[in-house]
Parts: sequence; C-alpha cells; structure tokens
Amino acid sequence: MHSGLESAAARFPDHPGVLAGNDVWTYAELQRASNAAARHLVVQGIGPGDHLALMTTNRPEFMVVVNAASMLGAVPVLLNAAWKAFEVDTALALTAPRYGVADGDGVGLLTERLGLRSVLDLDAETASAVVDRTSDAQPPDYTPSEDDDAVFVFSSGTTDRPKAVRHTHRSMVLAIAHWRLALGLGHDDRFQVATPPAHILGLLNLLTATSAGATVRLHRRFDLDAELRAIQEDRMTLEMAVAPIALAMANHPDLEAYDLSSLRYVMWGATPVTPAVAETVTARSGVRWLPAYGTSEVPVIAANPVGEPDRWRLDSAGLAVGDVELRVVDLTSGAVLPSGGTGEIEVRSATAMAGYLPEEATAAAFDDGWYRTGDVGWLEPDGWVHLTDRCKEMIKVSGFQVAPAEIEAVLHAHPGVVDCAVFGVADARAGEVPVAAVQLARDAEISSEELQQLVTETLAGYKRLHHVVIVDVVPRTPSGKVLRRNLRDEWAPRLTTASTGAN
Repeated sequence: MHSGLESAAARFPDHPGVLAGNDVWTYAELQRASNAAARHLVVQGIGPGDHLALMTTNRPEFMVVVNAASMLGAVPVLLNAAWKAFEVDTALALTAPRYGVADGDGVGLLTERLGLRSVLDLDAETASAVVDRTSDAQPPDYTPSEDDDAVFVFSSGTTDRPKAVRHTHRSMVLAIAHWRLALGLGHDDRFQVATPPAHILGLLNLLTATSAGATVRLHRRFDLDAELRAIQEDRMTLEMAVAPIALAMANHPDLEAYDLSSLRYVMWGATPVTPAVAETVTARSGVRWLPAYGTSEVPVIAANPVGEPDRWRLDSAGLAVGDVELRVVDLTSGAVLPSGGTGEIEVRSATAMAGYLPEEATAAAFDDGWYRTGDVGWLEPDGWVHLTDRCKEMIKVSGFQVAPAEIEAVLHAHPGVVDCAVFGVADARAGEVPVAAVQLARDAEISSEELQQLVTETLAGYKRLHHVVIVDVVPRTPSGKVLRRNLRDEWAPRLTTASTGAN
C-alpha cells in the first residue's frame, strides 16, 4: 500500500504532496518522515501483523503513519477522531491494537485504554523527532505479502453496530488504481480533503493523490469558505463533496463571489446525488458534478466516465470501474434480475474486502463471491447504475416498498428546504408510514402541511408523508449518510400513536 509514496518520492521529490495551512510537505519529506516513523514503531515493538490504532484529524502525519505501518507489515486501525468512548471501545475490542497514534481528544481516549507509553501524541513536542521530515533513516527491510492485511476501516454503522472492514495490500492497491482511473487523476492535479481520513473516501483520496504525485490540501475541519478560498487561490482542479458539503455550497449566499473556474468538476460521493442541489450549484458557479459510488467494503464501484463530460449524468452513479462487475438481485428471493429490475446491488471485484471483524459477520456479506451492498437500485442495459435507497431503510407501506430518497428528492426541490430525511414509523394498518424530518431555510415561510401536500401531488398515494417534523439540523455521519435510526428512535415514540390507524 505504501508503494505509491515510494514512487512519488522517487519521481517528484520536490513536488508539493500535502498542503496544510501554510505548511508544505514535499514528497521527499513525506517519504523521509515515513521512514523515521517506521523506525519509531519498530522501537515500540511493532512489526508484521501488529495492529496500530490511528485516531487523528486531517494532517500530514496521518499519511506518514499509514505509510510507515505499511512498510512494516503492520495494520493501521483507522478510528474516527469524532468518536466517543463507547465507539472507541467497540473498535478496540474488535481489533486489539498494540500501539496508538492520536491527536486531540483521541490521545486521552487511547491512553486510558492502551497505556501512557503506548500512545504517540502528535501534538507533543517529542513528536517532531518521530515524524522527522529531515531524517536520513532508511526504509524497513521488509516486503508485505499482497494478501496480508493492510488497513482496517469501519463500516458506517447506520443500521447496525460498526464492523471493522479488512483490506489487504492487493485490494487497496487495486482500489487506488480504480479511483485514479475514475477521477482521471494526474500529477498536475490539485484537490482538497475535508472528509475524515479514517473514512474510506478520505483514506482513498490521500493514497490515490500520492500514487499520482498530485497535490492535496488538508483541512482539519469542514469550513466551506476556507475551501472556496483554496479553490480560488490554489487553483484547485477538482473538489470532493459529500451531501453536507453539496448542500452548503447550494445554500452559500456568496457562492458567486468565488472564482471556481479552475475546477474540472466536483465529485459527489457517499450518497446518491440530489439533482436539485447539484443543479443549483452548477447554475450559480458553472461547475459540473461527477457522481461516483463506492463502499467501505468495495472502495470504488462505479463512476461517470471522467473523460467524456458529454455523458455525465446526475441520475446515475455511472458505469462500473476497472474489473468491477455489477448485478441486481430480488430483495426477497435473491434471484438475479434483468436490466431495469429493482433490487439489491451486488458487486464482484478484486478490490473487495477480505472480510469483517467480527469474522462471523463476513459470510452474510457475500453471496457466492458477490458482495451484498445493501443498496437498492437497478441497472440499465448498457450498465449505468441507479441507486434508490438502502435495503434496511426501505419503508414497507401496505406491502409497497417506499424509498426514502425518492421522497427526499421531492422535498429538496422546494427552495425553502435546506435538508431533509425520510424514515418510517410503525402503523397498525399499513405496517409503516413515511415521516420526514425537515430543516428549513432561516426565512422560509412554509408549513408542514404544505410540504406534505407537495409530496402527495408529486408521488403515488402510498408514498405520502404522514408527518413532517421541523428540526434544527438533519443528523448525518461525517461521510454524509443520514442517521435515520437516530431520527426514528427520537420521533417514533411520539408519532406512532398518532399514526396508528391514520391511513
């Protein structure tokens, strides 16, 4: 997995690899720091097969430690810097790391669990000697096997407790090649990363940029104005966005004030595109969107054809990338469906994960070698994939499957709606009925009843909203996925009684 950095350092030693604030790390400096960090890990007793907890914000040292661990055959366990004690405990119980590297609150959380001498604080004065950009240390004399574990990332856990996703060196190297192909990424590209590095998209962006010798600007936290300024001042060539970033761009009052002309596109990932949001950004900025699709378990699945802008579409995540094969199976019987049939999307690719921790969860994730994405959708005859929803998030109304995303698309099209999420609550007659949590624009003058009427006028009767609740913010994961379970847990007890019999 670290071969991308070795190649970039050899080909482009003085080229900026990472921009962090006013700090510039060249590829030669990233390689030297990785060699030094690897030597430190060896002194701590870390070697092939050992697990290393990594809990940091977006910073150059994250890339350094990931590459250092890879050189040793150790396995980074990527923990989200926003996690609390319960989530950290769950992850550590699954992966049993021997050492930790962290910043911020992660230092205390890992120190309490691994011990004072088993955690490197990247903000401590001594850390600069560990991650030394001027080091003359040599890389470790070790070559991992392509089938060895390379990294553990965690599934989002929107419908279940998070699981550790095991990727090998082979699956990650191939995924990097697929992502570089999907993005059309080259040495002259510049883009920025604000998504958490522990998420598969954040990790993949960083590793792919390195393999291409491109330049990445890191942001410790999402600040739209800072990102827009960076596009303008650094002449970024592409931008990454998940749903919250896209929503923020569409609703930014001064979007037109920024010069975004250097961008080739904005990539939309992690969730299906909301056309009304994407079209608003394009109309205001002139920048188009490149939808793509991946999961923690299969990092790159599909993307719009980057080299053919005339074929880009907002209604599809695109075509399968590289060696990826796609099929759709019936939600009940599991039978493979013909083109146009709606069911669960399954994927077969050499980039698929090796499995989960806990190991007993792996078998259910595959169907005769095909990874079961849990995503509902359909395929056109020529391979364009359409995502409609998640299997476990479908709302079953009187026997009909209702996709929350379909109702959300109607609501998002209303100018007074900033964000929304649809979920189901129990109903004695229908089984479940749809409910929407809606975040309104500050000065919006629209009632819940008007939004209900909008959906009724637009969609089939069984898809009508039985309740609209106004919220301050729609809860989402850092990758942009709606936390429907949280909304359901909060609102179902209040609404179920009112919904009973009201069909």
